[in-house]
Amino acid sequence: MDSPVPSPLTTSPTDLARAAELLRTGQCVALPTETVYGLAADASNPTAVAQVFAIKGRPLLDPLIVHVPDLAGLAQVAEPDARLAKLAALWPGPLTVVLRRKAGVPDLVTAGKDTVAVRLPSHPVFREVLRLAGRPLAAPSANPFGYVSPTRAAHVVASLGARCPWVVDGGPCEHGVESTILDLSVPGRARLLRPGPIPVETLRGLLGEVEVVTRAASQHAPQDAPGMLDRHYSPATKVALFPVGSLPVVANLRSAVVFLGRHASPPANADVFLLSESGAVAEAAHHLFDLLRRLDGRGYETIHVELADPAGVGAAYNDRLTRAAAR
Repeated sequence: MDSPVPSPLTTSPTDLARAAELLRTGQCVALPTETVYGLAADASNPTAVAQVFAIKGRPLLDPLIVHVPDLAGLAQVAEPDARLAKLAALWPGPLTVVLRRKAGVPDLVTAGKDTVAVRLPSHPVFREVLRLAGRPLAAPSANPFGYVSPTRAAHVVASLGARCPWVVDGGPCEHGVESTILDLSVPGRARLLRPGPIPVETLRGLLGEVEVVTRAASQHAPQDAPGMLDRHYSPATKVALFPVGSLPVVANLRSAVVFLGRHASPPANADVFLLSESGAVAEAAHHLFDLLRRLDGRGYETIHVELADPAGVGAAYNDRLTRAAAR
């Protein structure tokens, strides 16, 4: 009988085969991706998918992303779109595309909508488990719903504990923020639903016009894609934001200030932290969730975080912080 306590698995062939077998038998396994750690389950098994929602405390109105190894796997769960050929250079990678769903996809996966979000991940561990399991995997972030996403196996263990007995430790995630989500479900229309590591500028260079959806999703209706609620990715500690290149107003002595890079005159009445020595936004995004989790356990009244220039990956970085700071 499997142990009910978290059991770290390595990336050895034996452990990855074990992870694939657990998934085939309807259990959930936390796996590393190039974005964040995902809580994976057999996407074709409604009972397994229901466990994902229960473990996370995730509302059923929030759809899941289905991970497949290749375009042949995509065609099993979604209706392919001719525009995917223009995006071929971005896959495998941190791009999720919303397409019309195939009939065999469980309603739980799509929140009952006639669309499904699909991704071809590039992380070698996730891809090997996909190959061994031989089926598509639904895998939202492996954390309690609404909390800061995990970018290390230790984050999964700390926040889910015995609710997620199996975790494959593949080291820290490369990007540190969730995938870009592009909606291609309507012919002739492309919409960016969630910014991510692949910026909208890249998508527009390949597809032409891409609408950026800025409204938040309703909490009372099925969402078009994950990560669209006003408040998300939030630590328990209050988060306050300040513009790039400026200084925050620190009103108390139990505050942390997080800068993108080094600052000439940081506030003297707060603890100061850097996301990137050089101020590189991609590096800052890589470290963001890890640092927010560490600061969340230190008793600060407020965590002040510097926003980035919204170009490129800065849009994803700012999006996560804006939702983390929402109350």
